[in-house]
Amino acid sequence: MTVSKIFDNTLCTLGEGPMWHPKRNSLIWFDILSMCMYERGLYDKKPNKFQFNHYVSACGWINDKEILIATSKSLDIFNFENRSLKSLIDLESENSLTRPNDGRTDPFGGFWISTMGIENESEAGSIYRFYKGELRKLFSKISVPNSICFSPDGASGYFSDSSSHIIMAVRLDSNGWPVSSPEIFIDFRSEGLIPDGSVVDKQGCLWNAQWGSSRVAQYSPSGELLKTIKIDAPNSSCPEFGGENGSTIFVTSARCLLSKKELATAPMSGAVFFAETSTAGQLAPRILLD
Repeated sequence: MTVSKIFDNTLCTLGEGPMWHPKRNSLIWFDILSMCMYERGLYDKKPNKFQFNHYVSACGWINDKEILIATSKSLDIFNFENRSLKSLIDLESENSLTRPNDGRTDPFGGFWISTMGIENESEAGSIYRFYKGELRKLFSKISVPNSICFSPDGASGYFSDSSSHIIMAVRLDSNGWPVSSPEIFIDFRSEGLIPDGSVVDKQGCLWNAQWGSSRVAQYSPSGELLKTIKIDAPNSSCPEFGGENGSTIFVTSARCLLSKKELATAPMSGAVFFAETSTAGQLAPRILLD
């Protein structure tokens, strides 16, 4: 088992949505419940913080100055230079009971984003795909949508309802749209593991952050456990590859839902961790707006 180190010691209530920006050479991540976003380069002494007045959870890069951010009202374009936010397309703005959760850019330049109940209401969430100006709902009646990631060849997409303890796989067409019903990829029910965020490396192995298990686990393209990385926080939430060679894995974590005793045992819960790997990770593709 590999042991991770701390990349950034900012303690997020619910750290999520890490994305390595290949043009800015920085890691971007979110604290969903605190409604803020952070950005930090490898050699920065501390992160830049961006505060919002609504939930934000995940992003994809457009260019070196702009990213697409998922908010509780819409998908917005955020400009780093002037810190402006411009609404692009509605995302459940009429539903005050939901917020955005897991999201990731697919190999075709599409952006998958999930929603879920603010109070974890059962089956209140959905998964959408934004692609060239169109936002389409893909899956609905999901309680805690997570693990959105994609095979290197773009033939498969993955996602999970964490409450089901199962990661699903779905076949994609030549434009990245699902063309099959979801099928079980990894079933954690017998182990009691809770799959949270995931990312896939260039070899097609899926790396899954497992909520409540203080680890990220690597699985082969056939679903076989290969290795684990220990995180000094019970609730690891989402991994992302980046760094100088694309082989560093970053992992967000959370403090929410932990007791005072658990926080005393794992005081760095909420920090961002990292570990060097021998694996080449997939870097986030650029989002295609039209």
